[in-house]
Amino acid sequence: MTDRLPTHIEVSGLILAVQNAGGFATVLAKGERDAGTLLIVTLGRGGPDRLYERMPQLDGSRPFTVTREQDIDNPLKFNEYLTKRRQQDPDIWIVELDIADAERFAALQHK
Repeated sequence: MTDRLPTHIEVSGLILAVQNAGGFATVLAKGERDAGTLLIVTLGRGGPDRLYERMPQLDGSRPFTVTREQDIDNPLKFNEYLTKRRQQDPDIWIVELDIADAERFAALQHK
């Protein structure tokens, strides 16, 4: 048995937390309800958009880590990468956060 939350519940909680803090969050891609991988996109607000993915650590934790930043000179490349990831794994969820200091919400999704 796992202590992992079903992905749809984790996504709902993330969206609610962002909305309660005065921001906006939306699901860009809906994946497998219970075990889909969650990717978080944070809008740059003056800087590049960022993609956060869980990265397993030696201690067993799986914190979200920035795995890609939007190239200011070629912004479409970021969206092309997201499309490619979705094609490779139709079970992934992609959630976009539009709020100041969005990284804090990725940090909340620690398990």
